[in-house]
Amino acid sequence: MDYGRTVAESLLDIGAVKFSLNPPFTWSSGIKSPVYCDNRKLISFPHHRDIVVRGFVEKIKELGLNPEVIGGTATAAIPWAAFVAYEMGLPMIYIRPEKKAHGAGKQVEGVLEEGKRVLILEDLISTGGSSLNSAKAVREESSALVTDVMAIMTWGLPEAETNFARADLKQTTLTTFLELISLAQERGVLSAEDAAKVSEFRTDPHSWAERVGIA
Repeated sequence: MDYGRTVAESLLDIGAVKFSLNPPFTWSSGIKSPVYCDNRKLISFPHHRDIVVRGFVEKIKELGLNPEVIGGTATAAIPWAAFVAYEMGLPMIYIRPEKKAHGAGKQVEGVLEEGKRVLILEDLISTGGSSLNSAKAVREESSALVTDVMAIMTWGLPEAETNFARADLKQTTLTTFLELISLAQERGVLSAEDAAKVSEFRTDPHSWAERVGIA
């Protein structure tokens, strides 16, 4: 199955992805974006949810990753880690954004033995910050082997490529921002002109609005 297209179709079908160039969406960071993506909606649609789970499992096998533990970044990827771990009969953990200020002060929740191979799942990769933070926590708390992060979608930002390379991590996704744009144009959701403007976002999100004449 072509999961790149199929997952992109699911995201558009359930309204997880919305496009708006003028006015654009404003992220919490202040960045003006032509796209809003809420992959968390997928868990409420069994058919589309199953497509993503199958996609993860097949991609894991295709790449020969052979994880011993599935980890999910909190909070959006926790359900995906649970679904995939169940399908593969593997232990699951999840990773908090930071250590708890009380109790055992753990950042990694669940039972994780020393030196295990952990695959971290994400719902969406932007700059890679949460993925890298999770990988660092898993490596430090249990000396686990973390080589890969897998996500539903990536924005394809150059900053993410740099960050993953520095952290010695590989990233794999089921679909991409460009795949979504292509499908949206094919469906008539975006005109060719608007699709070109939207695709410009990934080259430099901070200056996108000004570059396309919206700021």
